Amino acid sequence: MAEFLETDCKLEEILPEKTRKTRTPQFQQARTIRPALPRYRNEISKYIILRDEEKCAACGQCMAMCPQGVHVKKPGYKYFALPKSHLCFGPKCEAKGCYCITACPRGALRIQENPMMKALGDYRWPAAMILATWKMAERGEVPSADYGYEFETGDSGGGFDRIRFKFPGKPPIELGKDEIDTSLELNRRHDGRPRIRIDVPWYGGGMSFGSVSNTTQLSKARAAVAWNTFSCTGEGGFMERMRPYDDHMITQVATGLFGVREETIQRVRIVEFKYAQGAKPGLGGHLLGDKNTEAVAKMRETVIGISLFSPFPFHSVYSIEDHMKHIDWVKHINRRALISTKVSTPNDVDMVAVGSYSAGTHIIHLDGGYGGTGAAPDIAKKNIAMPIEYAISKVHNFLTDEGARDQVTLMASGGIRNPCDVAKAIALGADGVVIGTAELVALGCVRCGRCSTGRGCPRSIATTDKMLVPKINLEWGAQRIINMYNAWRNELVSILQRLGLRSVSELRGRSDLLMHLDYTNDVVEHKS
Repeated sequence: MAEFLETDCKLEEILPEKTRKTRTPQFQQARTIRPALPRYRNEISKYIILRDEEKCAACGQCMAMCPQGVHVKKPGYKYFALPKSHLCFGPKCEAKGCYCITACPRGALRIQENPMMKALGDYRWPAAMILATWKMAERGEVPSADYGYEFETGDSGGGFDRIRFKFPGKPPIELGKDEIDTSLELNRRHDGRPRIRIDVPWYGGGMSFGSVSNTTQLSKARAAVAWNTFSCTGEGGFMERMRPYDDHMITQVATGLFGVREETIQRVRIVEFKYAQGAKPGLGGHLLGDKNTEAVAKMRETVIGISLFSPFPFHSVYSIEDHMKHIDWVKHINRRALISTKVSTPNDVDMVAVGSYSAGTHIIHLDGGYGGTGAAPDIAKKNIAMPIEYAISKVHNFLTDEGARDQVTLMASGGIRNPCDVAKAIALGADGVVIGTAELVALGCVRCGRCSTGRGCPRSIATTDKMLVPKINLEWGAQRIINMYNAWRNELVSILQRLGLRSVSELRGRSDLLMHLDYTNDVVEHKS
């Protein structure tokens, strides 16, 4: 098992004792929020606390006054351990009367902003947002404002970063948290197929075995079970290790047809046709040779070490009628499955959406240009597809005009980074969202953009290297994503409370509750 090869995996090795004996059809992951501390002893932090050992008298005053536990002196040791800087609030402690820097009688402590803050992240995922997501994954709640993290918006200067909610001074109605409904029904066609309802208005996006490790895939799947939602296999086939999670998995039929089998299609409740990816429309999928290991090649039925490229189009689909044949095929071999159609966002995305609806799909999945991991070329994901915030409104309005809006579920992805983005996407017209990068950040991703290489991921998330995959513990990874989901739901409930809305369905299409900072005369920038 140390090599984590698909060919070596056995159910007995991954299931808990109770499930192992009963062989229940689905693994039951508890929705328990518990701390999932950083994997590294010295986690990246906004501030760095430095201690001058020559000046320090080890009096313990800093440890006694710090409410965050930054300073630690182990029993029996004369000197302090390295400060836990990632717990530090920084200079804000001074206003609270617990600022260790000035309180130290020997002046042995000093503080500085971590130089990593200038190197970590990018404009859409700045360092503060990454750190805030790590905190959510660690504790299951939105970090205190004392940390100084900005999780609501990035520094891109556009998109969701320029959109704000217009919160009333007082909510129209007072609602308790238990009165807010965040569930989402995925089948609105009333066609006799299951009316699946998930507990939160999002599910995990497709990440194939090969693009990420099987531990990453399984962590996503366990979180989906815990929150009664879904995760997606991506286009690389359906690992046998996923069998206990079948009722919470979406299997993907992509243009390369890698790993597509009727046996796995029959196991799941949602099948997704991936026609294009928002990060690289017109390019198709690609997996470089150094990630095509023995296990990946076996599942995709290819040759080890050969780069794999999916064509841009399905060569069997050139019309809505062809698309309908695909859907009818899946509906015939799995009579309980819902159909999702994933498309990118070209200028005529509204026509594509209504065509997919006419073909019989239950879920239209719009994937905007900001999506994709480090494996997607920058030239594509920054210049080709329409930004998702434009595509949502365009498709929502067109389906409404055609009288089809309430017959289909509209899911949006491509740049959904936090619960505020979730709420904004729904207010623009989506029913829910699909997330991907945020789950990887919860596992410790630093957004270095090395996802496409075999050993390139410095945090063992997007890798198939047998020496790196075991660096992430499955229980830890699942808990981190479960915790992040909890923080997201709590923040989404808070937004709905402030707007006086009882459910996410009431928020759908309420663009009147939004404002764009480029088109407002308000002096103060209202943040969500």
